[in-house]
Amino acid sequence: MKYIARERNSEQNIITESSKTLNFLYNTLIGRIILRILITKTISNLVAIYMNSSLSKHRIKKFVDKNDINTFEYEDKNYNSYNDFFTRKVISVKRPINARKGILISPCDSKMSVYKITEDLTINIKNSYYSINSLINDNIIDEYKDGYALVFRLTTDNYHRYCYIDSGTKGKNYRIKGVYHTVQPISLNHYNFFKTNTREYTILNTDNFGKVIQVEVGALCVGRIKNNHEEYKFKKGEEKGYFEFGGSTIVLLFKKAVLNIDDDILRNSNENIETIVKYGERIGKAKFFTRIINKLKF
Repeated sequence: MKYIARERNSEQNIITESSKTLNFLYNTLIGRIILRILITKTISNLVAIYMNSSLSKHRIKKFVDKNDINTFEYEDKNYNSYNDFFTRKVISVKRPINARKGILISPCDSKMSVYKITEDLTINIKNSYYSINSLINDNIIDEYKDGYALVFRLTTDNYHRYCYIDSGTKGKNYRIKGVYHTVQPISLNHYNFFKTNTREYTILNTDNFGKVIQVEVGALCVGRIKNNHEEYKFKKGEEKGYFEFGGSTIVLLFKKAVLNIDDDILRNSNENIETIVKYGERIGKAKFFTRIINKLKF
């Protein structure tokens, strides 16, 4: 699969493709059979034990070199395992938070896409296809129709911690276990419901954007989700959680008429191009009347 992305306010395309290994695992019958074995709980737990052990430390240097990671952006420490490095913390001044009221910030470093929410919207996340309802296994389409779905695709080279997009309060976290349906050949050009990923979601009652649903999506056999809080009063830019080893995705669902997305991001998304965004930077703003209504509510 080919991905096209752009830096903020740039016209230059950055093109990447899925690895040959992933294409084999997802696009061939034999690959799907092997994948089904790899995602079993036993194998997944063994991988987790290895990635959290000192035996995996040798993978760090190769990972840094392959992904051209600027280690000077991160805390200077002796990492005990591959996963310890994967969940590394950035030096805070390297990810400044836009603290202005009514400004929407990116929750993470990622490649971002924007979708208008319609009844027939289907979003491709980690080679699985989700409607808005199936994303959290609940009938929410009527409440969020004509709003926005913001998708943040994290790749292995990204910083894998994420923050709250605004100040407000949250409810508990709901976890949805990933499943694997079939190994029969299914074209990726159609709805390939042969798997769904482990997801965790919560409702954010934000000060400036109303009721926002945040969904963290982990990779099928890795990408473990670690949220810091259950019911909680949060501040804009405060760390919400992190992903362990593996690629991951965050989805934010906004209701109709509460948000203006920055023009460059909308323009790129309309051309099926992702926008490269950073943790804490501006990606949009609340509509004026929404801010007034939310002030009266809270």
